[in-house]
Amino acid sequence: MTLDEIRSKLSTLSLPEGLAWVSHEFGDSAKLSSALGIEDQVITHFIARQNLSIEIFTLDTGRLFQESYDLLDLTRSKYKIAIKSYFPDYKQVEQLLAEKGPNSFYSSVENRKECCSIRKIEPLKRALEGCSIWITGIRAEQSANRGQMELVEWDDQQKVIKYNPLLNWSEQDVLKCVEENKIPVNTLHKKGFPSIGCAPCTRAVAVGEDPRAGRWYWEASSKECGLHKTKEEVKFK
Repeated sequence: MTLDEIRSKLSTLSLPEGLAWVSHEFGDSAKLSSALGIEDQVITHFIARQNLSIEIFTLDTGRLFQESYDLLDLTRSKYKIAIKSYFPDYKQVEQLLAEKGPNSFYSSVENRKECCSIRKIEPLKRALEGCSIWITGIRAEQSANRGQMELVEWDDQQKVIKYNPLLNWSEQDVLKCVEENKIPVNTLHKKGFPSIGCAPCTRAVAVGEDPRAGRWYWEASSKECGLHKTKEEVKFK
């Protein structure tokens, strides 16, 4: 099945239908990467409620909020599902801290990206081994970069098909789904954190601020860690 055929099929299906189709077609080689954000929780809900074979994993950077760990525990308990945690390579973390200390990411964009690479990108590569289709909770409204993405696309960095089933959902669509289905979400969302990453790299945002303004708030950047390349950096197939 070609990328265009997959895109054509999934564009006609609802979120539950699309996930069920992906599970049927790709089995356990389909994986959801969950950062435990509200969008990821919506997708997790429908995977669990339909008892799909899609693997759910999260990247534990070692610098997460306690609220994120609490949500991980609650989600596992509520849905009776396994969520696999991938950690960074301890040798790389030890070397980074020995050479630059625990807060090097504040000093430059280069240092911040180095930390993200060690704590996120390398574990993601391991998590996606054997994966045929990578499911994410990306929404177009979240940033200009994400607004350029497609429902189904080829991720040239990870060499895998990427499925963004909530791409065209609005924030209100997500909130309505959460309320109707009583989906557990991170308590930090009610404290002004629309986007939640590592604790030292995330702050609450003010009313009217860009949803990702709280990520790496001390720098002017695309507000991405490198997991999701900009469209200009990706060669679609």
